[in-house]
Amino acid sequence: MTTRFRILGWVVALGVIALLPLLPAPIGTPFHMELGIRIIILAILALSLQLLVGFTGLVSLGHAAFFAAAAYFVAVMAPQNGPASGWWLLPASVLCAAVLALLIGMLVLRTKGIYFIMVTLAFAQLVYFVLHDFPLFGGSDGTYIYFRPEFAIGSWLPLDLGDATHLYWFNVLMLGLTVLILSLVLRSRLGHALIGIKHNEQRMRAAGFRTDLYKLASFVIAGAFAGLAGFLYATQHGYVNPEMASWHQSANSLMMIILGGLGSLPGALIGAITFVLLSEWFQAITRQWQLLLGGFIILVVAVMPNGLVGGLASLRHGRARKSAAPAARGNTEEVSS
Repeated sequence: MTTRFRILGWVVALGVIALLPLLPAPIGTPFHMELGIRIIILAILALSLQLLVGFTGLVSLGHAAFFAAAAYFVAVMAPQNGPASGWWLLPASVLCAAVLALLIGMLVLRTKGIYFIMVTLAFAQLVYFVLHDFPLFGGSDGTYIYFRPEFAIGSWLPLDLGDATHLYWFNVLMLGLTVLILSLVLRSRLGHALIGIKHNEQRMRAAGFRTDLYKLASFVIAGAFAGLAGFLYATQHGYVNPEMASWHQSANSLMMIILGGLGSLPGALIGAITFVLLSEWFQAITRQWQLLLGGFIILVVAVMPNGLVGGLASLRHGRARKSAAPAARGNTEEVSS
């Protein structure tokens, strides 16, 4: 029953997000659609990091490197005289991020704890300076993408990413696929092994598991989905810059999953939605909006150590215990009498 309610919750959540373009003003406006796409992209990035941090126990400050790598791959490979085919550009950009994650992962996974965090940060800064200093990538100014990729079948264009509504639903589809694939991964032998590694890696190694290979698999899968988010970002904005690979982007993604709740896919989605909406709201209130956002995150962590999802679950269980207490007392009185 719990699994059915969880699936129903995902269907309802994705359905509400998908129906945003059909809502009347003042909600279903182009601004809100662009905001919705931004939330979806950051939610995919947060979901990918959740696999690495929340389920494998590997805290990374270099996750934005894969996000930027895929976005820059789109910018470099997209022609300037016409649209590229999305049928090859999408998987190729995701593969680019996955290969980079494989190369970095084989090196950084030799370290543990605080050393792992610092080495991932160092590699991300290396990617940042490569994008920042090489003329091929546009230097500090970044580079533009003049035509969005096309998903054409012959002369038929079933998906026109130049249309705002099509672009929005395409992002919703990618979010749904991300949730589905990550859910299947976590239900598989690989997912159970990753959770076991997070709780007790030495015991998993003693049980015969090659924990280094499992962690590398988690690192590569997380990097691939970060690459998917990078492709969507480049497609939406038509512009990429080195700041996409900065540690600030990785830190923001980390704050999203902490805010929503570690070890929970819905937590990553809720964290991304809350983070983006609060950022927009606080920016409309004051120029020092980072202080308000930081204070809110500190408050949530202090009051709800398991994040928003964990806090809501504790509240629900508390109400269930309170409602069950009178019935238990009544049964005790009947037995005693």
